[in-house]
Amino acid sequence: MRQVLKIAVAGASGRMGHALIEALGQSADATLVAALDQPGSAWLGKDAGEPTGALCGVRIDDDIDVALALADCLIDFTRPAGSLRHLEICRRRGVHLVLGTTGFSIQDKLAIQDAARDIPIVFAPNMAVGVNLVFRLLDVAARALHDGYDVEIIEAHHRHKVDAPSGTALRMGEVVAGALGRDLAECAVYGREGHTGERPAPQIGFSTIRGGDIVGDHTVLFAGTGERIEITHKAASRMPYALGALRAACFLRDQTRGLYDMQDVLGLR
Repeated sequence: MRQVLKIAVAGASGRMGHALIEALGQSADATLVAALDQPGSAWLGKDAGEPTGALCGVRIDDDIDVALALADCLIDFTRPAGSLRHLEICRRRGVHLVLGTTGFSIQDKLAIQDAARDIPIVFAPNMAVGVNLVFRLLDVAARALHDGYDVEIIEAHHRHKVDAPSGTALRMGEVVAGALGRDLAECAVYGREGHTGERPAPQIGFSTIRGGDIVGDHTVLFAGTGERIEITHKAASRMPYALGALRAACFLRDQTRGLYDMQDVLGLR
């Protein structure tokens, strides 16, 4: 029988941190051994399970070196600057990393690839199993429909999200563009205003909505002559992301190094 996986959670006081800690409290395969937050947080020293109403005996701390000394894997859904610091410490300590942070630059992504030469990393813009199934469906749809259908991607998130379009929406665009033989950097349009002229056929458009407490809605619209095909995923809570992240952490048990995504975790590659 395998030992229970020891997990550290970064951003423990955030919305995703709460969901991860709740999911770990219900898991038979993994357990929370450390909970991290930024220096100065009002949550430091408090029980990590307090927001969910289920105390877990793990206090929130800001010392990542101490936290990772206890952990097999770090799960990080924070901000790029913090995640990159955590990445280097994971690399130095040989700790596995599940990285769900979005908003990285091209240079940041190269740093993640480089670290994966030494440790195993699952890096994905969205850890939800349903969303990753949608990625596969989008590839199939784009290849079947091909030319003659205009592609638009619409995403909606809560008012607190700081990057746009979402990492998930961008990944959807990459999947569709790849299936159609296009370069997303050349065909993406991230907003329209004024006299834009007729829509060029190869364009992939992005529309962003921010408001309220929307967890995450994504729709890819294929608009043809006389018909529309819409592939949509809507998240009602953050629990699907947390459960997917735990699945990713368990996947990394059997890896020694390398960069993976949820398609690898789910066997959809």
